[in-house]
Amino acid sequence: MSKKVRIGIDVGGTFTDAVAIDNETYDVIAKLKIPTTHEEGVAQGIVKIIEKLLLENSIAPEDVMFIAHGTTQATNALLEGDVAKVGIIGMGTGMDARTAKKETAIEHIELAPSKYLTSEHTFMDSAKITNEAIEQAIRELVSEDCQVIVASEAYSVDDPENELSVINKAQEMELYATGGHEISQLYGLKMRTRTAVVNASLIPKMMQTANMTEDAVLNTNIQSGLMIMRCDGGVMSINEVRQRPILTMLSGLAAGVAGALMYEKVSDGIFFEVGGTSVDISVIKNGKVMIKYAQVGGHKTYLRSLDVRTLAVAGGSMIRAKDGKITDVGPRSAHIAGLEYECFTEIENLSAPQIDFVSPREGDPNEYAVIKGSTGTAYSYTLAGAANLLGYVPADDYAQGNGEANQLAWNTLGAYLGISAEEAATEVVRLAVEKLVPVIDELIDEYEMDRNFITLVGGGGSGAIVVPALAKHFDYKWKLAKNAPYISTIGVALAMVREQIERSINNPTEQDIKKIRADVIEKIIQSGANEETVEVNIEIDSQRNIVRAVATGATELRQKNLGAEDVNEADLKKITSEALGIEESSVTHIAKVGRWHLMDGLVIKKKFLFKSKQNNVCVIDREGVVRFKRSNAYYLTFKKSQTASDFLSFVDDYTIYSDANATIPKVFLFYKEKMLDLTGMQTIEQLTSIMDVETENLESNEEIIAVAYK
Repeated sequence: MSKKVRIGIDVGGTFTDAVAIDNETYDVIAKLKIPTTHEEGVAQGIVKIIEKLLLENSIAPEDVMFIAHGTTQATNALLEGDVAKVGIIGMGTGMDARTAKKETAIEHIELAPSKYLTSEHTFMDSAKITNEAIEQAIRELVSEDCQVIVASEAYSVDDPENELSVINKAQEMELYATGGHEISQLYGLKMRTRTAVVNASLIPKMMQTANMTEDAVLNTNIQSGLMIMRCDGGVMSINEVRQRPILTMLSGLAAGVAGALMYEKVSDGIFFEVGGTSVDISVIKNGKVMIKYAQVGGHKTYLRSLDVRTLAVAGGSMIRAKDGKITDVGPRSAHIAGLEYECFTEIENLSAPQIDFVSPREGDPNEYAVIKGSTGTAYSYTLAGAANLLGYVPADDYAQGNGEANQLAWNTLGAYLGISAEEAATEVVRLAVEKLVPVIDELIDEYEMDRNFITLVGGGGSGAIVVPALAKHFDYKWKLAKNAPYISTIGVALAMVREQIERSINNPTEQDIKKIRADVIEKIIQSGANEETVEVNIEIDSQRNIVRAVATGATELRQKNLGAEDVNEADLKKITSEALGIEESSVTHIAKVGRWHLMDGLVIKKKFLFKSKQNNVCVIDREGVVRFKRSNAYYLTFKKSQTASDFLSFVDDYTIYSDANATIPKVFLFYKEKMLDLTGMQTIEQLTSIMDVETENLESNEEIIAVAYK
């Protein structure tokens, strides 16, 4: 029987990577890297790398179960200002008209120095809309060179009829068009319009690329539909990309951490994807990535993407020196300067070595250190060279350099500066770490991470250059992700289909919750997920009156667990002890329900004649990842049939009653493969309505773990 495979393709600025992964075991069968084909077009490069991958590994096109690619095209288009001009038709009526007119007129958005996303605006009274008036408005915008039309009306999330009329008319006139309600179902007309405008500006270019890429994949005779990486770590069908290209923005940043989570048992950690020019830093908490609203040109949007911080500190960061002292690391990289690294050359290239200084780009200071041998070729001093010299890079790592050449280069720099090679390299690493520390501290504080339970995880080709030195500074545990140089591409190949809907609803009813749940399931199936694999998580943000439904699913009838075996009792106790900072002797394994282990860490503290008990609760999945941990938390295991009795009594025990209201505890439920977060619920009615919907397919005797805290 032939082996079924998953293919992931990651198109970067310099190289296009591809991996083939066994669909059963998730082992990497093949890895391939070719230069990105800018001149011929990205689609041609994708064809080339797929054909090479199939041919060299004897993979038949019909054995490809899943194929996806991560693209930086939307991000690059925004960074480079390569976007279409957008025409906005704002709509509103009555007392809301004046506000709606102002909020649908979006200011030009600066994407890069002197490069703007520009738009033109016209406004229509919703009460006076006719086909003729819409056509006239569109023609006026086209006369101003607008290529895409955005329809945006106050309260269109409740009734999109007028926006749809504009979209249909624009499409009749052979123009691309989108509406505010298609991008977000949240109130907030200005932000909804702005998000729609950013999305619209990307449509012409992404349509062209999507069509070419889809044709390219079909030409390889692969039958499974091409999926594209989203900015929140999931994938979607290429048809969805045509409508909502904004969702691919920043997707390259999401792919790496998605891949790392597939392979590494990370509970709470910080992931670093380190390349030659920059590092992308993201947080993993309770085994999940952190997501927030993205900004474009300093303006907030309703695009929810992975929270990634990017800094110009990486393997190729060049070394600056002035007045006999090392003064900085970066921001320029050897790649930008068009130079090779000192640590990757041969020692004979550095005969009769001399130190020199260059300006990588016009206007840069002439302070970037290089070494020249007798041939006159310059090699850049880099952070990679410093990390190699100090022994941070493990043997056989992708970033390991030529030790002899690197030692000679740094001896030469040290002699020039009047210090040893090691002292020079130590100063370089110190400066690099100094740039990263404030960002890491900020993330730890922002996401309220436990500093005693953090693991730093390195990915990308230069992970070993940054992560070990940072771990030493913080005294944290660290690891390099398996297949680190290809981690983004692996993330693309293993990604789940993901969709979400957000709606502005005040005090949502059971009907509201059921409606948003049904809508997100319909949407994720359109995006290519198999209905039987779909899981939905409902979140209620009572502060902002937002209900959010997040759905994830697989493209075939199986869920990913990477063949992981259940962790044993000893490991569970050790993991719990480390997570909660308590003695292993205090840990008790209370229950196993589905993939979940409920662990109790009861600590009795004595003070004088008094004893106090502290309930510490930990829930660990079968792979050994801590998905919940908390002091002063309480738990219950119960059968579904006991919901109305035991569970409601348990919630009541930890509800705080006052004259004004009843404040229910924060609750999580764990059963089968599901972790259900109910912490946003404000009332017992909201909590039970979501619980009823989510557990409706459970048998009455199936067990559930409940964890509550105040």
